[in-house]
Amino acid sequence: MSNIPETGRTPRVTIRLVILQILTLSLLLTLGGRLWYLQIRNGQEYDQEAASNQIQQVVTPAVRGSILDDRGVPLADNETRLVVSANRTDLLKQSDDGKAVLTQLADVLGMKAQDVLDKVRLCDAQTPQPCWNGSPYQPIPITDKATTQQALQIMERREDFPGITAEPTAVRRYPSPYNANTAQVLGYLSPVTDAELTASQNSANPLLRSDQIGRSGLESTYDTQLRGKAGVTNYQVDNLGRVIGKQSDTPATPGDDLITSIDAKVQAVTEQQLNAAMQDARKTYDPVTHENYKADSGAAVVMDNNTGQIIAMASAPTYDPNEWVGGISAADYKKLTATSSNYPLLNRAIQGQSAPGSTFKVVSTSAAVNAGYDINGKYPCTSSMTIGNQVFKNFENESFGSISLERALEVSCDTVFYGISYNEWKKDGGTSPKNPNDWFYKTAHQFGLGAKTGIDLPGEVTGRVPDRQWKQSYYDANKDYWCKVKAANKNNTNPDLATAIAIENCTDGYVLRAGDSVNYAIGQGDTLVTPIQMATIYAALGNGGTLYQPTIGKAVVSPDGKTVTPIAPTVSGKLPDSKNTLKYINEATAGVVTSGTAAWKFANWPQDKIPLHAKTGTAEVTGKQTTSWLTTYTKDYTIIMTISQAGTGSGGSGTAVRRIYEAMYGIQKDSTQIDPSKGIMPKPVTALPKIAADGSVAKPASYVAGASDSLLIYPGGGYTGGSGPALAALTPTLTERLLYGRKSWT
Repeated sequence: MSNIPETGRTPRVTIRLVILQILTLSLLLTLGGRLWYLQIRNGQEYDQEAASNQIQQVVTPAVRGSILDDRGVPLADNETRLVVSANRTDLLKQSDDGKAVLTQLADVLGMKAQDVLDKVRLCDAQTPQPCWNGSPYQPIPITDKATTQQALQIMERREDFPGITAEPTAVRRYPSPYNANTAQVLGYLSPVTDAELTASQNSANPLLRSDQIGRSGLESTYDTQLRGKAGVTNYQVDNLGRVIGKQSDTPATPGDDLITSIDAKVQAVTEQQLNAAMQDARKTYDPVTHENYKADSGAAVVMDNNTGQIIAMASAPTYDPNEWVGGISAADYKKLTATSSNYPLLNRAIQGQSAPGSTFKVVSTSAAVNAGYDINGKYPCTSSMTIGNQVFKNFENESFGSISLERALEVSCDTVFYGISYNEWKKDGGTSPKNPNDWFYKTAHQFGLGAKTGIDLPGEVTGRVPDRQWKQSYYDANKDYWCKVKAANKNNTNPDLATAIAIENCTDGYVLRAGDSVNYAIGQGDTLVTPIQMATIYAALGNGGTLYQPTIGKAVVSPDGKTVTPIAPTVSGKLPDSKNTLKYINEATAGVVTSGTAAWKFANWPQDKIPLHAKTGTAEVTGKQTTSWLTTYTKDYTIIMTISQAGTGSGGSGTAVRRIYEAMYGIQKDSTQIDPSKGIMPKPVTALPKIAADGSVAKPASYVAGASDSLLIYPGGGYTGGSGPALAALTPTLTERLLYGRKSWT
């Protein structure tokens, strides 16, 4: 036994007991404080969160608004398809989680059982597509291509298919009226992404996971107006996920309709003629490359001169926008994006960039006059011009002697513009400029080149004006590469052309040389333009000098038709020309048709009744055949057509452009008779289609959805349109009643 007295332990034991009591009391106080905070201080907030965890949403998609042409013909609308869907909640109540039902469903639909099972599984980080990315309480679509027989078989045997429904649902469609494809203008839809969901949460109309949104074209630009607002039903569920009641129900709001300036018939003719021109080019021998022209891509634009509104816009190659409806397959997407497809998703009217060739000479003429050159003077049109050690030739070595600027435009004489541009380059200081005027570059910017036109389509590109600023930026970006090439070839006494240029550019690639200036004056060199830019310029020449921002949207109409919001034309600038200069250029471009480079394609044109103006362009492209450009205008319209690797401007596009004008104005086969009643659009359509009291936009009496509406273009002009019974005489089908439930036929 210890000899230590009992009283010797008392102080230590007491201290330990006191510390233990303090710790216990602190823990109790902390726990009590936390309970007070959770149950009293923030109790209401947590009650709300707990309640919200017991609410599940089911979304009813809004019917997307239609995209209509200038007369009310639908370019994009909705059709009813029989959609077979599975209710996952009902399937999970079954002993095998619905596997037997889904397998039986696959047999009815002619699908693989595993494909159907995959469609109803929920997406997560480990689950590959296909899977369901929406709410587990939302009906999950299995197919939107069910036949009537399949749907009836499912619905008549409900006891065999618990949790399965087959019902008509509105699905986007692109009907191609009169065979007008209009793909790149309309665009397409695809499901919303997580990033887009997050970004939209603070907007007036936040996206839902089930939404489809516009990915390109008008579907993208006007997505907010077209999309409408989905309906949301909130269901109360228990802790096992079973629905025990409905908390709230907000009905869907249909989207607005968009009336455009596109005319379906003119669009169809434009597409047909662009395609015909490309096919003809492929049958034509190219004397330079000694093979037929490839004509691998092209674009055409028809514009109203006095509003900037686009009446037709075609791009080739093209695609069927219906391929995107219901989700595009991996195989189809690969076809659309493969190099061999030549990228049909591109809208070459606003995204295709190329040298403009001689169509640029109207800009150069304006620059020369503004720089002080006599508009009535004479200038040498020699077969070639030598600057330094380089010879710049006229097209096919033509020589016309001393001619006016007007005649230089008519016959497209390169050396006249070479000479003026070279003189200006020397006045500006040559390779050592001092306060240069840069008239040729300044004027191009004043014409709107080197910048977006602002058209209401996504993805427009700027083109390029290769002025001093661009030269410096290009040099800064490429100097290191050029100098590496120079270092690697320091002992190469005979480098190829590309290597020689890189070696030269390493030293002074930022310098604007004489060769740059003279090539630029005829629309060659580093200059790039888009068809929509050239359409804007030539429309301004036709209307007296006003540059309009091109638009396709004409008005937005609310679902009930009570609110119509017009999209007014917008002036974006003025051409830097006096009335006298504009008149001079107009006379010159008329001469192109009557006695210039386009005359052989416009023989017997009724110039006295419908004055036509034109400028041809044949742009050289390194390693390719020449690009064909034809820019034309009347007092009403501008039509631009360009085809890559198709030869001369008039040769590649002359006949096609003429056919479009003939169809629009009603010019008959022999070009001596004009019958406006047989023309598609002898005058621009300025009024909007009529809107009925129920909100429906009236369609032409001759238009019947789904009828054979293709246009027949006569070899010598004119057209016939498809016809059918008046729409008012038709009884709306089930599809039409479902699609236009908020509207009726007029």
